[in-house]
Amino acid sequence: MDAIRNPFAPGAGTPPPELAGRDDLRTSIQVALERARIGRPAKSAMLVGLRGVGKTVLLDRIRGDAEASGIHTVRIEAPEGRSLPALLAPQLRQALLRLSQVAAARDLAVRGLRALAGFASKLKVTFGDIEVGMDYDPEPGLADNGDLEHDLQALFEQVGLAAKAAGTALAVFIDELQYVEEAQLAALITAMHRTEQRQLPVVLVGAGLPQLRGRLGNAKSYAERLFDFPTIGPLLPQAARRAIEKPLADEGVRIAPEALEQILAVTQGYAYFLQQWGSHTWRAASVSPITADDVATASITAVAALDESFFRVRFDRLTPKEKKYLRAMAEIGPGPHRSGDIAACYGAIVTSLAPVRSALITKGMVWSPNHGDTAFTVPMFDEFMKRTMPGDAWR
Repeated sequence: MDAIRNPFAPGAGTPPPELAGRDDLRTSIQVALERARIGRPAKSAMLVGLRGVGKTVLLDRIRGDAEASGIHTVRIEAPEGRSLPALLAPQLRQALLRLSQVAAARDLAVRGLRALAGFASKLKVTFGDIEVGMDYDPEPGLADNGDLEHDLQALFEQVGLAAKAAGTALAVFIDELQYVEEAQLAALITAMHRTEQRQLPVVLVGAGLPQLRGRLGNAKSYAERLFDFPTIGPLLPQAARRAIEKPLADEGVRIAPEALEQILAVTQGYAYFLQQWGSHTWRAASVSPITADDVATASITAVAALDESFFRVRFDRLTPKEKKYLRAMAEIGPGPHRSGDIAACYGAIVTSLAPVRSALITKGMVWSPNHGDTAFTVPMFDEFMKRTMPGDAWR
């Protein structure tokens, strides 16, 4: 096969050649955005799922759909260690500057920029990482109390009023939302609640690990009524087949049915793994149709590539105790597991491991699907842990 023509795209947030199985969700969010634009009630959405299911790709595709229909968007990623105000402020400035180019919205957009100036200057004391250009002087009393929850609410109102005057909507896209601190999440929820109460065209589309649902509920009890929480999981078999077959067919290449089923079985339908196996299978094959032997050869290099990138980058952030905790989880299977069972395998009492478990949740390595249960957030991480910490030496 021609390496240059390899159609598959195994990367962090890299768009696949065929985004299969997500059309219904894209349509439902587009409907919500269009409803917001015409002043009808519209729920914001939080896309939740494990690593490797394609949340980031889907978030970006939905954003592209919105922009193609004339809806204004901003997009941020919430990494560990950055404040939400610092991430939002520059993006909201860009949105307000764009809205100010619409004659009907100019005055309201300028007032929004004055609100942003007051917001940034007063909250700079609390959040030292805020850096944003000031286009206008602050308006006294507008989003400048120095209280994040109150000021973000006032700022979002001004943005929403400008978007309404411009005859459009603003869609705020936030990836990795589970890393935002609880008090800042609470402020964001309050701001969105206020725009909904005033029927302003602002919609939030977030994405994060499964613990995001619980974190939002802890931040504000009404969050579960304010947002939809579509679960992004592995692709169903038909969609997974299309994700492999369509890019190959576009290159004039066929794949034997048994080879395709082998890819589906080993990847379990996870979007990122499908791209990895598709890419490595292309490299392993010499002619069309691709055979099961090609997939078997590709599996060796695909697993090695995952170990050195997708899995390793997460493993290297762990402390020795955290590695041992995850290895104990892996020893008893893919999970979820009861905390007592993990502790017994680890060789410690449950309470002594609570800080380790808490740290792993904060790092996004595990989550709790039910009280007392712990599960990996990274598919197939149990198999990686056994490969990288083999035998009993870890005990």
